[in-house]
Amino acid sequence: MNRRLDLAGATWRKSSYSNGEGGACIEVADGVPSLVPVRDSKDTARAALVFPSAAWSAFVTAAKNEVRTQP
Repeated sequence: MNRRLDLAGATWRKSSYSNGEGGACIEVADGVPSLVPVRDSKDTARAALVFPSAAWSAFVTAAKNEVRTQP
């Protein structure tokens, strides 16, 4: 099934690691049941990527673990 998700009224938030200087940032929208929409903060007109919540959670956990293991 392929359906479009209407994110016109979504509230987007940037990563807490964003420094506000226009770097490579992503934004996520909260409040979409079972899904996590993700978009490029520098190109908000492009379509968002939408991930199942469990997949996004696994990605964030893996990213945090990777950061902790870096020297």
